[in-house]
Amino acid sequence: MKKTSRLPGFYKLSVGERRHVASAALGLDERDFDAALEEGGLNCATADKTVENVVGVYSLPFALGLNVSLNGDDFVAPMVVEEPSVVAAASNAARLIRGGGGFTAESDPPHMISQVQLDEVADPAAACAAILEHRRELMQRANAAVPGLVRRGGGAVDLEVRDLGDGYIVVHFIIDCRDAMGANLVNTVAEKVAERVAELAQGRVGLRILSNLCDRRCVRVTGEVPPELLAEGERSGTAVRDAIVRASIFAEKDPYRASTHNKGIFNGIDAVVIATGNDWRAVEAGAHAYAARSGTYSPLCTWRVAENGNLRGSLEMPLALGTVGGPSRVHDGARFGIRIAGVTSSQQLAELAACVGMASNLAALRALATTGIQRGHMALHARSVAIAAGATGKLVERVASEIHALGDVSLSAAEHALARLNSAPN
Repeated sequence: MKKTSRLPGFYKLSVGERRHVASAALGLDERDFDAALEEGGLNCATADKTVENVVGVYSLPFALGLNVSLNGDDFVAPMVVEEPSVVAAASNAARLIRGGGGFTAESDPPHMISQVQLDEVADPAAACAAILEHRRELMQRANAAVPGLVRRGGGAVDLEVRDLGDGYIVVHFIIDCRDAMGANLVNTVAEKVAERVAELAQGRVGLRILSNLCDRRCVRVTGEVPPELLAEGERSGTAVRDAIVRASIFAEKDPYRASTHNKGIFNGIDAVVIATGNDWRAVEAGAHAYAARSGTYSPLCTWRVAENGNLRGSLEMPLALGTVGGPSRVHDGARFGIRIAGVTSSQQLAELAACVGMASNLAALRALATTGIQRGHMALHARSVAIAAGATGKLVERVASEIHALGDVSLSAAEHALARLNSAPN
């Protein structure tokens, strides 16, 4: 069976039925879902050896983002997120973009920046010249620090020097990290070459660390939606399209709106990053710095009307992800998330995550342009409120439906509805 991410009615199935359908669609053994996800992918004993002061493990829902067509191939996106409506919204928006031909993505080579900072440099110009003169030697030292990476085809590919003023200079070693995110590799390089760099510059070693502003490791995604697919109620597709474009322009003009606009992108990206055991804090730090590189905080994804009349989205951002190393070594859920993604490289994983981010952004803008953000969100949030009120089994959906219909998605309303349903004769 050819791999597909188009699974109509998936949300209507039970958890067991979803595992059965997903395993068939992805070509996986259904038992793998049980083994990797039944206990959240991490037991307490392993957790105790992973971080400090462990007292337990903390689980989040592991879901599947559907309908992703990326560069002509289907992908199912593993998503770990606690917020209701994120997965449904991203899947629905991905279906809309699928109707316009799917996502097109490209990504830079997996190059990370290893920073060696020096201070008390008496003659910065001479220091920069000396470092560049010994470029070949320094890159050889960098590669000697990570022989395993070099064997896999990675390693140092470039070197640059920046004079920051006031006796501060910084040397960037550009490291090809292959399918690793690369933090440990890059930090190792910085520590191994720092003393020689300081000797050449006649300065004092400062920080030796990676930069999370990995602007040499960007991903770019585009996608289109025919306007007729955007229609909502009495609002025509072209009206919705134009409202989305106006919302995009608003974010481009106002950093207060751009912040929330980008948060919607990270609803999708972070969910994929967490599900695959990657560092969402590093991803966000780099992306937000990139969004502010002009001096004004700006949206990472923008929307315009294409020449053919379609709504066209464009996303560009740094995104350093890995498919090897890190938590995937010890976390069954993270390792299984990478299997579900079915990607062949760290670059393709970044492209998939960015596609889900664009879909999440589109979903939010379409909701804002039509019924408002709360309608769909509160319908799904009502289930969480029903559970908090003590509902179980079939009563969860009954309580949720009732309080949503009342327009009062509150704990007190759920408790009242549950009490009434429990007291009603069978």
